[in-house]
Amino acid sequence: MTKAPVLIVEDEPDIAQLIQFHVEREGHATRIADTGTKALEVVREQRPSLIILDIMLPDLDGLEVCKKLKREPGTADIPIIMVSARGEESDIVVGLELGAEDYVTKPFSPRVLIARIKAALRRRSSEQGGQIMLAGGNLVIDPARHTAKLNGKDLDLTLTQYRLLHFLAARPGFVRTRDQIVAAVRGEDAVLSSRAIDVHVAALRQKLEAYGELIETVRGVGYRLAEQWDEQPV
Repeated sequence: MTKAPVLIVEDEPDIAQLIQFHVEREGHATRIADTGTKALEVVREQRPSLIILDIMLPDLDGLEVCKKLKREPGTADIPIIMVSARGEESDIVVGLELGAEDYVTKPFSPRVLIARIKAALRRRSSEQGGQIMLAGGNLVIDPARHTAKLNGKDLDLTLTQYRLLHFLAARPGFVRTRDQIVAAVRGEDAVLSSRAIDVHVAALRQKLEAYGELIETVRGVGYRLAEQWDEQPV
């Protein structure tokens, strides 16, 4: 059975074909676009389930392509994994703030890229399925009810803490900048600054008890939820 279709946006033929080989070996149908303009055309013709997007493209760069896709309601939820030789912290932050799902720097291991693809598609499937179950099922977030349970017991979270937990848990392993967190959790009843997020994270970690250690600080960027949820915290 053919799995979710993947669009590869890469102007270097050797790299595009290498990615295509490994992605198709996992059972995914693929298409290749060698320019940003062509990528946007392909997405309009046949919506992919995931996009692997190089930043350095001959016309529209990958950041501009990502920005355009995330602005459109019909394409905003497509996971995008950016691939680039530019691995500076500032480049990664820009990509993540534009809505990229993940960021892989060249040269990369095909096995690592495939693992990132699987994780991105798994997260998207989890989001669409309703409840988010983490830590071997010990932590359960129910977006429909706006509740979270730890070891079967309701967690007493403020609205901001719940929104923060849900935002991080929707994509384990994916780094969220403080500004992204502010934008996601701020409601009419909450006035937040990027630094105030640190206070809410500290309070949330305390309420999660041992599992609070799974909220990881990414120095200079923000926070993420640990991707390895099968192991019990020490």
